[in-house]
Amino acid sequence: MAAAVRAGLWHRGVISVTRRGSHSHSNTALKPQYDAIIIGAGHNGLIASAYLQKGGLKTTVLECRHVLGGAAVSEEIIPGFLFSRASYLLSLLRPHIYQDLELKVYPEFLSYLERLACAIHPLLDAPPVDIPGLTQGSLRKKISALRSLKPLVKSGLQLGKNIPDFYELVTAPVMKVLNRWFESEPLRATLATDSVIGANTSPNNPGSGYVLLHHVMGELEKEKGAWGYVEGGMGGVSQSIARSARSLGADIFTNRDVEQVLIGQDGSAKGVVLTDETEVHSKVVLSNATPYITFKQLTPQDALPEAFITAVDQIDYTSPVTKINVAVDKLPNFLAAPNSADGKPGPHHQCSIHLNCESVEVLEEAYREGQQGRPSSRPMIEMTIPSVLDPTLAPPGCHVVSLFIQFTPYLLEGRRVWTDEDRERFADTAFDWVERYAPGFKKSIVGKDVLTPADLERVFSLTGGNIFHGSMSLDQLYLARPLPSVADYRSPVKGLYLCGSGSHPGGGVMGAAGWNSALKVLADFKRL
Repeated sequence: MAAAVRAGLWHRGVISVTRRGSHSHSNTALKPQYDAIIIGAGHNGLIASAYLQKGGLKTTVLECRHVLGGAAVSEEIIPGFLFSRASYLLSLLRPHIYQDLELKVYPEFLSYLERLACAIHPLLDAPPVDIPGLTQGSLRKKISALRSLKPLVKSGLQLGKNIPDFYELVTAPVMKVLNRWFESEPLRATLATDSVIGANTSPNNPGSGYVLLHHVMGELEKEKGAWGYVEGGMGGVSQSIARSARSLGADIFTNRDVEQVLIGQDGSAKGVVLTDETEVHSKVVLSNATPYITFKQLTPQDALPEAFITAVDQIDYTSPVTKINVAVDKLPNFLAAPNSADGKPGPHHQCSIHLNCESVEVLEEAYREGQQGRPSSRPMIEMTIPSVLDPTLAPPGCHVVSLFIQFTPYLLEGRRVWTDEDRERFADTAFDWVERYAPGFKKSIVGKDVLTPADLERVFSLTGGNIFHGSMSLDQLYLARPLPSVADYRSPVKGLYLCGSGSHPGGGVMGAAGWNSALKVLADFKRL
């Protein structure tokens, strides 16, 4: 069977992420008082800590796990094999032109996507429009809030005559667009996988076009449409950001589990209490946790309006994703592109390899099974082998393989939790399919780590197992992310902010929420 190597997903090298500064380990003792406390050391929380500290706020980050990075971590879960255990690629971006693809229309299609994506960049690096500021308060406040319109106006001007194309792409089923551009069914299906990655939707559902666009919205090392492996795994990014924050003076701690946000008599956030009953006080608190965890578990319910709590309950965290990390003792050998006699990796081993996407109907059937509460019997699989470019990840001759798989439900048949037997059964299903494309794969397996949606929630505190901290559907974007009343990162509790991917611009746009929320806090702090 022919594996689909996604067009242009060419990893030309490993990105080395380093920064001069203090070592990632800190012997600093936790102080009883800070200006700002950040709950959770994911990349957004770490980025927010660096900017807050740089802005003059004494900041600490409290992470409940033993390792920094949230979902962007490197863990040796199988001896000798280092995995990017959850997040596995740096930047969810559309790749550049696939040299082997002999289709004249493909470069035009990429140009079309890039025109639309580039126009969205101003919105990623700024908070949403300040609707309350524009509609409430004094004339001076309204005039000041006009500045928040600048990124939106800039995007509109940049789109120009492409506004109708943009509107169609973000609202229509992606197949409506792809059918217009391409005749090849395997190519259409392969491209359509970008419209459902991490999302509980199908290419024929309205709004799937936005998910496709979301995966093109950035660049890597000044190159648009580039993906990258990070040397040493995704944890390298998190450690680099942590070193930067520490070099600026921020205190960052692991194994510090926050139990609850402290609320003062005036109703504002005053710090946090840890599970060991240690109290740490601050003027502001930023939560890098999901909105659900922030407002349903960490914040005292009597500090929040009842209507707001009801709205939080309606946020969609449905996830179709199971991540399987696999340690193998030899390089996968694909029928479509057999290994060379010398056994060296080929260009296709460096790419994102898509399996079970020969037709859109195959994707649709996998989606339908997931909606019925059953793991897909022929799941969509995105396979990457980062060790072909970074040999530090595995012993000589061995490799680490990442399988990003859809569609799997959080609860089986809508009611039953996954058992170890269920995990083994589904892993075998996935491995059987890989075996069809690369015979010998199953015999090469020396270890595995299976993370269903429920496991992603348990290990990484991703509510529902959703890798984006909440669905990236149109009703949960921009002015409505995660809810219209908290789209500006401020919560109903004064001094409590969101800084994670559950806020604008969402998951996959690495660090943008941390940056935007830090700027919001610094602006507010001047008025405290």
